[in-house]
Amino acid sequence: MNPQNHIERVIEAIEELKHQNRYGEARLTALEALTKYTDDYRLYEELADIYLFEENVEKAEEVISYARTLHPSSGTGIYLEWYISVIKWDFDKAIEILSGANVLMPNNAEILRNLGWSYVMKWQVSRGISFLRRAHTLSPDEMSIVNDLGIALMSIGKDDEAHELFKETGNTLALEALKKIQ
Repeated sequence: MNPQNHIERVIEAIEELKHQNRYGEARLTALEALTKYTDDYRLYEELADIYLFEENVEKAEEVISYARTLHPSSGTGIYLEWYISVIKWDFDKAIEILSGANVLMPNNAEILRNLGWSYVMKWQVSRGISFLRRAHTLSPDEMSIVNDLGIALMSIGKDDEAHELFKETGNTLALEALKKIQ
């Protein structure tokens, strides 16, 4: 059997176990696969993701660090490392990680959204909004971008602009929330 095909099937099985909230079994499956395929970064990424679901941030950080050593430009690895930084409220590191990712994958709306939100969380709201606006331009229908941009705008008193953004994108949930707080 082709090892690449086997790894793909193992990863699919791990993903299915995670989808079923069977994280212990998913972790054991990943660990067993790593005894055979010690240099496959994707298995380490899966394991880090499982540790995050299990709320073991330290183990997730250790594992994703190794995965990033094996494949520094993996989008999943970059995302997981960023996510761990956010969990730890280390927005300086989050910005550093996503700034590097933005160079590797320019004009990626999700990277720009997360970079923008990281700046917002550091109270560099204007800079964050500029990244969020770029993300929104690239993906105008993505509600996570719309929500982040709207919240960032409201945080600096631009409620009318946020309301217009929510109205233009059909974000009725956000419009209802705005009605309740006004």
